[in-house]
Amino acid sequence: MNFFERQDAARKSSRAIGVVFLLAVVCIVFAIDGVVAAAWMWATAGKHGPSAPPTGLFVVVTIGVVVTILAVSLFNIAMLRAGGGAAVARMVGARRVESSTKDPLERRLLNVVEEMAIAAGTRVPAVYVLDEEKGINAFAAGYDVSSSIVAVTRGTLETLTRDELQGVIGHEFSHIVNGDMSLNIRMIGVLAGIVFLGAIGGFVMRNTEGRGKEAGAIFFAGLGVYIIGYIGLFFARLIKASMSRQREFLADASGVQFTRNPDGLAGALDQIRASTSLVVNRHAEDCSHLFFGQAIAMGFDSLFATHPPIDERIKRISPRFQSQMYRGARAQAAIASATAPPPESMGFAGAAVQSVGPEVRAVDSGQRWGKSPNQSAALVGTVDDRKMEAGRRLLAAIPQSVREKLRDPDGAAATVVALLLAHNETVLKAQLEAVSNAGQNRLAMAATAVNAEIKNLGPAYYLPVVDLALPALKQAGEEAQLRLLTAVQAVIHADRRVSLFEFVVFTLLRWQFTPPKPPAPPKYKTLDEVRPEVIFLLSLMAYAGGRRGADAQAQTESDFRAGAKEAGLTELAPLPRNSLGLDKAGEALAKLRDLAPMPKAVLVKALFAAVTADGSIRIIEAALMRTVAAVLDCPLPPLLEETDPATLVD
Repeated sequence: MNFFERQDAARKSSRAIGVVFLLAVVCIVFAIDGVVAAAWMWATAGKHGPSAPPTGLFVVVTIGVVVTILAVSLFNIAMLRAGGGAAVARMVGARRVESSTKDPLERRLLNVVEEMAIAAGTRVPAVYVLDEEKGINAFAAGYDVSSSIVAVTRGTLETLTRDELQGVIGHEFSHIVNGDMSLNIRMIGVLAGIVFLGAIGGFVMRNTEGRGKEAGAIFFAGLGVYIIGYIGLFFARLIKASMSRQREFLADASGVQFTRNPDGLAGALDQIRASTSLVVNRHAEDCSHLFFGQAIAMGFDSLFATHPPIDERIKRISPRFQSQMYRGARAQAAIASATAPPPESMGFAGAAVQSVGPEVRAVDSGQRWGKSPNQSAALVGTVDDRKMEAGRRLLAAIPQSVREKLRDPDGAAATVVALLLAHNETVLKAQLEAVSNAGQNRLAMAATAVNAEIKNLGPAYYLPVVDLALPALKQAGEEAQLRLLTAVQAVIHADRRVSLFEFVVFTLLRWQFTPPKPPAPPKYKTLDEVRPEVIFLLSLMAYAGGRRGADAQAQTESDFRAGAKEAGLTELAPLPRNSLGLDKAGEALAKLRDLAPMPKAVLVKALFAAVTADGSIRIIEAALMRTVAAVLDCPLPPLLEETDPATLVD
């Protein structure tokens, strides 16, 4: 099952949860009506026996129960829709880790998350820590890939080695790219109303006064509602268990694939076995299905557990894992790993990272591409050894001084502007003057200083640099983001033309700074419904090849036709180049983002067909593909596996 099929399956699972929710509500209504009827008959019992409750009482009770359940569920759904993953983090009392943190454990965590994001082709998620939780656990949450968050407990930071932490983060990134998060966060809101009744019943029992028959009836009714509320909890746990267990096995397998180190993930699970993964926050029950390990204690492990047994998880990912031998080997290393700063190369376990020399800035450089459009689209949401290695090389080539600047909002903004500065001194001067004239003189001076450090980085590194800058920029606030966009626009228009690289950076920034819309069902089920936007995007991809010479237009049209054929379109020529503006591109991408998963898969195949029609993929084409895929919420890993200019083709 590929990324798009998993997304489609997640949507169908959401509908299934809705059906089960309605059935649970019906069962609860009947049960509460029965309790109320029994309480009424007991309270009215006399010499002539109990009297039958009036029909109006059942109507009132039914309406009250349904309204209560729906109100609580809708309130929680609305809260989570507005806040996404960050709302879940706040719910469990997590604290966001600042990009500029000096805490060595938090820095190590940020480094691991950055590594994983670059390799997986996602934006770097916000990182949170549950400071009050001493158990070993973690979770990922969010409605889409690009606005996701990753949270870990303090126990995870203080107990696990770097390899074990990588295994846990790899597991969570699997949930991010596989579409599990959206389903998981919906379950929190939907199930909230079902379990709320137990709290109401408990409140009624605690606040019943008097000793008369009426008071006894009220207490009895409260007890019944309390019990029925836990029947709701029974169903809620059953739903979560049925949805979560298989996904946890899949996430474990993907986490091992991400890190290439099964003992790291198995070691993290072994540490849970030796201590605990329980979460004490009062919302642990609501979010239990999100966590890496079992977050709440269960009386009937096999029936209600949201996670498979630890022994079985370890056996599946590392059949030869020996707990005692492993614990002995890590005893001293764990202490050093937990307190030592991360290695400068920040590579993954088991692999040495070699520094990469300066790359040529020519956008025509690239590599041969031997994959079909279908095989290319299958890369979405996947990571293999070669992609991991490519991600490591990209990170290793970025100077450490630049990495430090990217953790600070001002340094991140200056670095992004510096990426767009020209090598030509005349153009460079005009660009800096344009930034200063736009009221951003301080930013212009900072970008000038950073430019000297990044001038040898080629275009293949632009997206990783922007990705590393985004967490700090998102924390900077709307005013700082607006200043940066103003400066970027000034740089772009200083030479009176917009290059595709400028388009890539500006589009990614503008989209990332736009507040996420609440999740909604896909608006468009076929490519025919968004035909103009598809033609626009295919035209943009066809021109990205930068064809030159007498037959340049013919080659561009050939690239376009390759993509159009894959998309099932009959158009034979791309749109004129001068009609492909920044604003129109933003509008087209916003509309295409609302495609259903399966037609979106066809679109991605068509885009790959256009950019690889000549059997190669160039740096600009790879950057453009990854940016477009990011906006469409389709994470693409690094496409250029070689970043050494000697191995690139022209």
